[in-house]
Amino acid sequence: MIGKMQRTIKMPVTFSGNGLHTGVFSTITLKPAPVNHGIVFQRTDIVGNPTVRAIVDNVYSTARGTSIRENGVLVHTIEHLMSAIYGLEIDNLLIEISGEEVPIMDGSSKDFVRGILNTGIFEQDEAKYFFEIKQPISFIIPETESEFIAFPDEEFNVTVLIDYPSEMLKNQFASLPSLSLYEREISNCRTFVFLHELEYLAKNGLVKGGDLNNAIVLVDKKLKKEEINALADLLGKPRLDYEPDLGLLNQTTLNYTNEFARHKLLDLIGDISLVGTYIKGKIIAKKPGHKANVEFARQLYQFIKKEKTKPSMPVVDIFAKPVMEIADIQKLLPHRYPFLLVDKILKIDENSIVGLKNVTYNEAFFIGHFPNEPVMPGVLIIEAMAQVGGILVLNSVPDPENYSTYFLKIDQVKFKKKVVPGDTLVFKLELVSPVRRGIATMRGIAFVGDTVVTEGLLTAQIAKKQEKVN
Repeated sequence: MIGKMQRTIKMPVTFSGNGLHTGVFSTITLKPAPVNHGIVFQRTDIVGNPTVRAIVDNVYSTARGTSIRENGVLVHTIEHLMSAIYGLEIDNLLIEISGEEVPIMDGSSKDFVRGILNTGIFEQDEAKYFFEIKQPISFIIPETESEFIAFPDEEFNVTVLIDYPSEMLKNQFASLPSLSLYEREISNCRTFVFLHELEYLAKNGLVKGGDLNNAIVLVDKKLKKEEINALADLLGKPRLDYEPDLGLLNQTTLNYTNEFARHKLLDLIGDISLVGTYIKGKIIAKKPGHKANVEFARQLYQFIKKEKTKPSMPVVDIFAKPVMEIADIQKLLPHRYPFLLVDKILKIDENSIVGLKNVTYNEAFFIGHFPNEPVMPGVLIIEAMAQVGGILVLNSVPDPENYSTYFLKIDQVKFKKKVVPGDTLVFKLELVSPVRRGIATMRGIAFVGDTVVTEGLLTAQIAKKQEKVN
């Protein structure tokens, strides 16, 4: 589906800070990029400045964050930045990064959003592609009890439900009805961790850059001050001079009562963004997490790839004044009733053509071809396609009235759906290669609405008409 225009930023914008897991300081600079560029990271700290595309096929790890790798080059913990980019509906960026991990900032996407808005967003001169969910898509990971389902909807909106086996954080849900509300409702929701998880994370070399300024720590298990200080030593963090109660270890207040569910929604948007395009549909996620999010994104990505490779109905107004009407067509083609099977030419240029045939019940062939259940013969659909293609080939010579086209070969023909009275056939033909020595090969597709009914590869020869001898 074609909708809004693609977007990038007006000017470069830079962010710096420590990575959550590596603890290494890095700088990222977001730069404008041309249409259809997508979101691409570039490692400026590596010889040759290699790039890594932010697409789901490049995800290689979802351990406490989402990391991507391409040709051996890594970028870690991209989800908050990607969430901000998707939330602001930006399509094209080059992201220079001086290390292997995106800065964690305050644990939300707020700083990224504000920086991007301050530098400005630029609308580009090519349409944005939307993947429109047309039927329910569901996905389940039994071991984590994660469930996802996507429904048709007019715009992208998300609902997240979380459920932890903890008295401190049981059921919560959060919803984002529109990306236009992302900045206000989602961007300032911070990442969180349970205190009892920190020992495991520390022993596995994670959260080296984590502290109480960039993550909310939930105390769901009573620990003595000595135990917590031992954990602080393990993490290389300052000791506490008090014994915390159950609740938040941070001396802070939540931005929302459901900030934890909202942050999971923030993460989900960042992971879903890796499908590489915008979505029209409603997504409901139960117990999301980076691994589950990415697996669901992979499933969506397969649908999107299939959709993008499917032939699309040419964008024409079938009721507008045609380029050629029936009288004009008769001047070029020798066919006459009942074998002239083209009613209009809607569009033509040197490489392609779009023609139309209205299929009516009074066609001569319906009398004998499945008379009780009228179906247009497939060979006549191909003949109509060939006639449209013939006009395209004749368009390659300065005096088309002195030439005829004769079809030499038809290959790879597929009949995909019946054509019946009342249908309007729209034919789109494109030259596979330039016309050489009077030979032209064309890829032809016949549509009824946005459904492909027939396709094939047609080869024709153009020849000068023989002069009449008196």
